[in-house]
Amino acid sequence: MLYRRDALLRLGRIGLGAVTLPQLLRAEAERRVLGAESLTGRNLTGGRAKSCILIYLWGGPPQQDMWDMKPEAPEGIRSQFQSIPTVVPGIDVCEHMPLFARHTDKVALVRSVTHPSNNHEPSVYRTLTGRINETLAVPRNQRNRNDFPNLGSVVSWFTPPGVMPASVTIPRPIGHDGVTYSGTHAGFLGGRHDPMEVAAAEETKEHPTHSIALPAEVAETRLLARRGLLNVLEDADRRFQSERSARAVDSYRELGFSMLSSPTAKRAFDLNLESDATREKYGRNEYGESILLARRLVESGVRLVTISWMYIQKGGNVANVWDNHGPFEGLTGTNMLKAYYCLPALDRGLSALLEDLQQSGLLDETLVGLWGEFGRTPKLNPAQGRDHWGACQTACFAGGGIRGGTVYGSSDRDAAYPRSHPVSPQDLLATVYHTLGIPPESEIYDPLNRPHRVIDGRPLTELLG
Repeated sequence: MLYRRDALLRLGRIGLGAVTLPQLLRAEAERRVLGAESLTGRNLTGGRAKSCILIYLWGGPPQQDMWDMKPEAPEGIRSQFQSIPTVVPGIDVCEHMPLFARHTDKVALVRSVTHPSNNHEPSVYRTLTGRINETLAVPRNQRNRNDFPNLGSVVSWFTPPGVMPASVTIPRPIGHDGVTYSGTHAGFLGGRHDPMEVAAAEETKEHPTHSIALPAEVAETRLLARRGLLNVLEDADRRFQSERSARAVDSYRELGFSMLSSPTAKRAFDLNLESDATREKYGRNEYGESILLARRLVESGVRLVTISWMYIQKGGNVANVWDNHGPFEGLTGTNMLKAYYCLPALDRGLSALLEDLQQSGLLDETLVGLWGEFGRTPKLNPAQGRDHWGACQTACFAGGGIRGGTVYGSSDRDAAYPRSHPVSPQDLLATVYHTLGIPPESEIYDPLNRPHRVIDGRPLTELLG
């Protein structure tokens, strides 16, 4: 008998093995396709949002210097920036976010997000998966298949296969110094539900998951020819493959090829199709172009796009620039925020996104979320920066049914601790799931077929209009 696995392996030996998407689309399908089919579409509620863009400010954005400014706080605690009014009376933001100030009528600020960790690794894991993992090695916590799946992977579980992937991470997942962080892929759900990664994490030897790019030496005509070869190989034993799971694996192979050759996918990833004026509006840098690409992806049917915000230095080293301890490249901590890779790029790209989504009519069905793994200390350090602080940060939501011009929760005088309505990372994720129509009490299954609740948090339904 000629098994499908053997056919794919033989095909890989003649060159197609470098195309990772078809292989990973069928990975673990035989194990869990029946469970996925039974869940997909059955437990979904009438969520208003069709898609979500998560702008993840890796490193930890300082709430006191952005959108929870405390001008009455003592010197050494209050921001060195001035606050400015916005289009919503009573909501002030940092002077270096003047474009964003025009869009607060679309935005809900959550000023009371809190958790107890001040370390990057466990905080990234918790804010992307909603789980606490006490086993993470700091700082070497390479992602693995025992991890709980992240936000995008859970969304993938509940999304039927289509021409576009359910989840995409751009421009690369969080990682450095040889490791890609836990919390950035599907964990125990397997490769089938890993977010598509346009590029691998810098400073690692990994390959991006589900890359749709063909190897340079494989032309599309050759790809299609090899598809024909695979069909020939598999025709010989198709009559032996009567199990339902085997037919499902075949459907994943078809999905892989359709994505590799799909005009929809190719157009979605091609920023050259945008006008020069639009690209200038978002900013001709990695951050603006990532936000613009995220808009194109959700327009094409991707349900969850995660933008991992980082800075690649000239020497290739990775910097999580929102981690503004300072000094960095000759800048103090506060001045890091004024560099192009922080507030100016965020202000420009986020404002362009909100404006375009509103003008196109997609804002109501596209949830935009923004947070990091923690906030920053109330007290400025000797480098005039702020250190890690899990006890308080501000998150931002817009679109997807969010009632704009609102503030949920509050912090104390120094933006150090929540004063009212504390919100956990689990609550943030539960809000995303709820808005996308995935009940937080829904279940996913690990390789041992054990059920796991999607998230233990409470959706912030008070934010919804």
